[in-house]
Amino acid sequence: QVQLVESGGGLVQTGGSLRLSCAASGMSFSVYDMAWYRQVPGKQRELVARITRGFSTNYADSVKGRFTISRDNGKRMVHLQMTSLKPEDTAVYYCNAIFYQTTSWGQGTQVTVSS
Repeated sequence: QVQLVESGGGLVQTGGSLRLSCAASGMSFSVYDMAWYRQVPGKQRELVARITRGFSTNYADSVKGRFTISRDNGKRMVHLQMTSLKPEDTAVYYCNAIFYQTTSWGQGTQVTVSS
């Protein structure tokens, strides 16, 4: 069974940085596309960044140039380096794994950016 466990969230001031990590287990990690989503209360969950099994990446326009997604297949981990954080980046961030029609989610980690 796929298990995704996020870590690295917290409280940071505007302009600060955080690095989120997602540890995966119960899956052949290297064949999955991995992504980070975020959600604020009352809004839909939105894609932040995705990295394919071929290491192609794409980002939401709102985070381009500030966030970087990476993966380590040997350690079965995906990271999201977040810099120049803004109050509007405040959300619960979720790790996501996709393999064809199979999708799995982590429990989420809270990121709060104070102004």
